[in-house]
Amino acid sequence: MCKCGVCQRIELIKQGQNPYFVKELETGYVVIGDYQRFRGYTLFLCKEHAEELHFLEEEFRYKFLREMSTVAEAVYKAFKPDKLNYELLGVGNAVHMHWHFFPRRNGDTPNPGPVWKLDKSEMYHEKYRPAKLDLEELKAQLRAELDQLTE
Repeated sequence: MCKCGVCQRIELIKQGQNPYFVKELETGYVVIGDYQRFRGYTLFLCKEHAEELHFLEEEFRYKFLREMSTVAEAVYKAFKPDKLNYELLGVGNAVHMHWHFFPRRNGDTPNPGPVWKLDKSEMYHEKYRPAKLDLEELKAQLRAELDQLTE
């Protein structure tokens, strides 16, 4: 089995065991973030295990970018932030590309700047892990917007 954390999460989705799963698109999977320090934090996991965009076959790459844009629009509409931050990451043990969408609100951090300036103990504090009912509400909000944009 692949040791990639993103591949493992995708496998859980395929097995119906990832509670954060929202919707499958052609090129990836939409999931709500495990921690909601920034309410509506969402990820888009690429279906292909690739480290760089240019490693993807051209047609798939462009579809992946179009779908990423659709996911971003859905996050924006569902959670109504002041600004939406996008990041395509893949370092360390998770070299598998995945987009992060952070709904930002004015004053949501002590100092302006990227979310990664926050201490990990703040970003991943248990108080930001959504309870089951809250998680279901977040997923429903996002799924409704995704359904409108993709159907």
